[in-house]
Amino acid sequence: MNKKQLIGLIVAGAVFVFVCSSSILMNIVSKNLGTSFNFNAAENSLPLTPYIGVVSVEGTIMESQSTTSFMASGYNHKNTLELIEDMKNSASNKGILLYVNSPGGGVYESDELYLKLKEYKEETGRPVWTYMSNQACSGGYYISMASDKVYSNRNTWTGSIGVIISLTNYKELFENIGIKGIYITSGKNKAMGAADLDLTEEQHGILQSLVDESYDQFVEIVAEGRKMTTAEVKKIADGRILSAKQALELNLIDEIATYEEVKEAFSSELGDAEVFTPKNNDPFGLSSLFSYISSLRPRSDTEIMAELIKVNGSGVPMYYAMPGQY
Repeated sequence: MNKKQLIGLIVAGAVFVFVCSSSILMNIVSKNLGTSFNFNAAENSLPLTPYIGVVSVEGTIMESQSTTSFMASGYNHKNTLELIEDMKNSASNKGILLYVNSPGGGVYESDELYLKLKEYKEETGRPVWTYMSNQACSGGYYISMASDKVYSNRNTWTGSIGVIISLTNYKELFENIGIKGIYITSGKNKAMGAADLDLTEEQHGILQSLVDESYDQFVEIVAEGRKMTTAEVKKIADGRILSAKQALELNLIDEIATYEEVKEAFSSELGDAEVFTPKNNDPFGLSSLFSYISSLRPRSDTEIMAELIKVNGSGVPMYYAMPGQY
C-alpha cells in the first residue's frame, strides 16, 4: 500500500467515525422530538399553492442497489413512485415535469415507472411534460413516452430503442484457475446463462424470445406516445443512439430547449403555477460523501472481477444504453 492510499484510508476512517456519530446523535434527537430522519426518502412535503411537480429520474432505472447501512445513493425507484402518488393525491398539483438524465434501466422498473405516470395522467387529467438532460436513452426514453410533450437539451443523447440481455462467459478463466460449477437441475435449461457454461442454440433462442417480446412492447409504447405506426418506429428502433437534432427530425421529441425555457413554458401554460422540485432529504450531502470515500478505498483483483461479473453479466432484460459497457 502506497502513501496516498494509506492517507486516503485514514481520512475515510475519520470521516466514517464522524458520520456514524452524527447519525447516532441525530437518531437520538429525532426520537426525542417524536420524528425520524430518513436519508433515503424524498422530502414529499408538497406546496399548498398551485405547483408543477418536478420528478427527477437520474441514473440507472432499477431498484436501489448501492447502499450503506443507513442510506442509498443514485436513483431510488420506490421513492420516485411514491412521489408521483403523492402528487396525484395533491389538490394543489397542476402537472408533472419529468426530468430525465438516464442511460435506461431494467425492463420491469422502466415499465412500472411509465405505467405510474400514465396512471397519474388518467386519474387526474393533468399534463406530464418531459425534459431530457444529458441523456435519455433506452429506458430513459421509454418512460418519456408517458408525456404529453417531450423536450430535450440540444446536447442530449436519446433514442437507443431496444432491449439487451447481457451475459459474461468466464468458462476458460474458471478452467485455468481450477473452478468448476456443479448444477443439479430439474431441466436442461435451468442453469442456462451460468458464467462457466456455454449457451446452447436452444438456450440462445429462449433468451432471444424474451428480448423480442420486450422489444415489441417498447416499439408499441413509442408508437402510441409519438403517434406513429409500429412500422415507422421499427425503422429507427435498432438500438442506435440519436442526437437531439436527429431525434427531432425523426419525430421522437417535440422541441429542443433549455430547462429554464421548458419550466417557463409549462408554468405559463398552467397559469403561472410554481415549478416545485422536491429536495432529497440528505441535508449534509452524505450520499455524495460516501460515494467519494468508497472510491478512495483500494480494491483487490477479486473485488474488481466480482463487480465486473455483476455489472456485465446480470442476465436481466434491460432497456439500457451505455457505450463501452453494453
